[in-house]
Amino acid sequence: MPDFDPIEFENSLIQEMRANDGKVTSGPLAGHPLLVLSSSGAKTNEPRRAILTFSRDNGAYIVAGTAGGSPTTPAWVSNLREHPEVTVEAENRTFPAMATIADPDERNRLWEQHVTTLPWFADYPEQSGRTIPVVRLTPIDRN
Repeated sequence: MPDFDPIEFENSLIQEMRANDGKVTSGPLAGHPLLVLSSSGAKTNEPRRAILTFSRDNGAYIVAGTAGGSPTTPAWVSNLREHPEVTVEAENRTFPAMATIADPDERNRLWEQHVTTLPWFADYPEQSGRTIPVVRLTPIDRN
């Protein structure tokens, strides 16, 4: 079995999304609502990319820092705290957005809504042993 290359996997996912109107149609993530988050590294300011599952709330894209149930919050959350202006590619369009990490009250509401849409997320808090950060990606209208 060949070694797993995460960059190659991400590149193939993005290619498939772009070829299929923003959707992944094959493999383990087929049918999952995915977006590409482009941000800047918190410490380096270097370009960073993350492919994330999303839900929607009043025109915004909602993502959660689950890291697949890992006990460590993913680096992209720190990147957004430091550099909240990001670029999002979702649903076959690319746009600038402002990332806001939800405060506790909004976080709870958004988390429940996220889990209703994406039920497999329900086990991540217990599995990770931490409060999962929830982030609102609000499109920026530059017009």
